[in-house]
Amino acid sequence: MRKTRASIERLNLPSRDNHKLKPSPLRFRDGGQWRIEIPSCEGPRVFREVIDAAEDWGVPVHRISQGSGIMLLPDKEIREMVNIGAEQRIEVCLFVGPRATFETGGQAASPAGKVIGLQHRGADQLVYAVEDVRHACGLGIRSVLVADVGLIWILGEMKKKGELPKNLVLKSSVTLPAPNPATGRIYERLGINTLNISTDLTPAQIGAIRQAVKVPIDIYIEVPDNFGGFVRYYEMSTIVEVASPVYLKFGLRNAPDIYPSGGHVEQTAVILARERVRRARIALDMLARYAPKATMSPLGSKDLGIPEV
Repeated sequence: MRKTRASIERLNLPSRDNHKLKPSPLRFRDGGQWRIEIPSCEGPRVFREVIDAAEDWGVPVHRISQGSGIMLLPDKEIREMVNIGAEQRIEVCLFVGPRATFETGGQAASPAGKVIGLQHRGADQLVYAVEDVRHACGLGIRSVLVADVGLIWILGEMKKKGELPKNLVLKSSVTLPAPNPATGRIYERLGINTLNISTDLTPAQIGAIRQAVKVPIDIYIEVPDNFGGFVRYYEMSTIVEVASPVYLKFGLRNAPDIYPSGGHVEQTAVILARERVRRARIALDMLARYAPKATMSPLGSKDLGIPEV
């Protein structure tokens, strides 16, 4: 095992988890250790409700993300979300629309189909996915959620060539999580700007991934049922310490899956979003108790994927 550890370390990767919980020296560009993300913000009405609830509860919101996909939002609603995000200085991250679970193939619905995740099947589907991103960028979006390794690489190359905005944030999906340092390094090299990791990793395992990557890490503090349903509020102070810079995300236990969303479930989406903000308040109160020196990243920071009007 000693030789194997040495081989891994020659690749500039940790060969052990961070069992000593060594603090991360890294920070966001603005000096902060943590930011707040409210996921499943399915459209402008839900976005406005998140802002309203955030004001009521005193919760700082750096980023909202959407899960149903760009292609399931009319241009009018995307523009409205762009305007809200630009006005509030909040990053608006939209999921790439076409995905295996929306397509006509049957494997994604099979008993073992979960391994496919939300990838894109075939060359045509990749084209559709890139079109979705181009369209969103044309409307002012500067952050997209990606669930396919090949698409990450394509979008990263397009950014380098100036075919997509250079300030476009590429956020990997929790359906394509990094479970270890090597996978995290690969995603970073492909162009990911903010890295979703597996929802069930220990702080020591998260700390090992942090030692391998420099990009911000995304982690659910309350995990949706279909991704494990963990509630990790008491661990949050340790996670911030070992994973900084980190996006703290608040899913919701005991909540229905609303994807793809729309007017038929909008009221449910609103209620769930407001509760996510309330849960964030509970968690932040605990963070203040157990890690009072942990530094919040300022709202509206320049490296956020804030929409451009």
